[in-house]
Amino acid sequence: MKYINHILLLVIGALFLNSCEVIDLTPISSVTESNFYKTADDIDQSVLGIYSNYQSRISRDWTLFEMPADGFHPSTYKNISGLEEMANLDFQPQNELFKSFWQSNYNGIFRCNAVLTHIEVPTNYNSDQKNQLKGEALFMRALYYFDMVRAFGGVPEVLTTITVNESKTIPRSSEEQIYSTIVADLKEATGLLQEKTNVAKGRATKGAAFGLLGKVYIYLENWSEANNALEEVSKLDYSLLDNFSDLWTLENEDNDEIIFAIKYVEGSNGQSLSSDFLPYFGVEGISTNGGELANISWSIQKLFMEEDSRKNATITETWRSPGSTEIPEWRPYVSKYAVPHVPFASGLDLPILRYADILLLKAEALYNLNQPEEAVQELNKVRSRAFGNDTQNYTILDVPDMEAFYDKLLKERALELAYENDRWFDLTRTGRFMTVLTEVEWSYNPTTGEAQKVSLNPQAYKKLFPIPQHEIDQSEAGVIEQNDGY
Repeated sequence: MKYINHILLLVIGALFLNSCEVIDLTPISSVTESNFYKTADDIDQSVLGIYSNYQSRISRDWTLFEMPADGFHPSTYKNISGLEEMANLDFQPQNELFKSFWQSNYNGIFRCNAVLTHIEVPTNYNSDQKNQLKGEALFMRALYYFDMVRAFGGVPEVLTTITVNESKTIPRSSEEQIYSTIVADLKEATGLLQEKTNVAKGRATKGAAFGLLGKVYIYLENWSEANNALEEVSKLDYSLLDNFSDLWTLENEDNDEIIFAIKYVEGSNGQSLSSDFLPYFGVEGISTNGGELANISWSIQKLFMEEDSRKNATITETWRSPGSTEIPEWRPYVSKYAVPHVPFASGLDLPILRYADILLLKAEALYNLNQPEEAVQELNKVRSRAFGNDTQNYTILDVPDMEAFYDKLLKERALELAYENDRWFDLTRTGRFMTVLTEVEWSYNPTTGEAQKVSLNPQAYKKLFPIPQHEIDQSEAGVIEQNDGY
């Protein structure tokens, strides 16, 4: 029997069919080729299973892609195995965080492959339905592989449904091959997917495919193709919200800045991110308790200017009073996701790609295409929104060379996209993690004005995470090789 990993198990309420209706699916304990994939609805439910898998993963992506960067440091209340090791750049193949991420991604990839394998079987599709569903599966497969290749480099490439035994014999493909597959999937998806006005909220669209394709080309340093793809997004119906803070409210979830987001419903289908960073005693009006799994690092917090509207929308400062005999501690927390919610089950959607990111990526592409004035214009679109005017805008004189430009660009990306799982990749893809993470400032004492400086060991090989030891052990001997340095 083909291995498709029970793709519809526990998919209840996974996604919205439209902006206000929640899917209510009956769990299926076992799915096989003989009893499923017969109708258009079967394929539609299978696509929802793809999203559901991603939904269950991304609320903990920060443990891998924010914790080792300069935005967090471990809290007293951390209770996630392997988290402190990530903060200290102590990457070990045995870390359960790597294993969980790897397995979740391949679960999602297998679900994508199952849809693509059987997409031609049903004969009762509505107009354009088959193309849309195929495009969604291709988009999500590309997204899963993009996450994998950025984290681990070359990984096993699986493009069909396979058996468990077959999966143990597949070696790692090169980074180049994985990126080639990602680009091919996204190019095909752009021709299949519809624009957002014709697609239910939470599903992939033509804009999402072009946006992700542009981002992939940025990582490949293919500046011309990146600019072309990002320009296609600019032609569609997306724009920055006037106020940055409006992005992070329940009533504005489906706004014109969101290109692709994963949807949640408070309670039974909520996400934990809203609680993870809250003080353990909770925040009145937000949640009765929090996880306080990580604390904000001064390295990032100090970058925000007081006039920057993103500061208060991203970070809230508070004092923790643990006991009558203890000195209160200053504990700023990530408030970007802090909406009223049931503890650890927030209904706030999590953006994967938004228009501000597109503008910053476009600025990067344009500067590398020797169009510095146009690059600065794109950069300033984001910056002027942040300050409410153009008083803090950059000029061409601020970016006289590539080094100066990347100083400004990465700072802007750090502020705009703080705690949205881009910082680690921005540092590694540009090579700057080697200097930025040599010494970071963790906790800060506002009374003394002193920060805790921590020396890390950002060696070059740590640009990529180790292949999980579990996956090496489960494969046939010698099939999957470990990354250099581990």
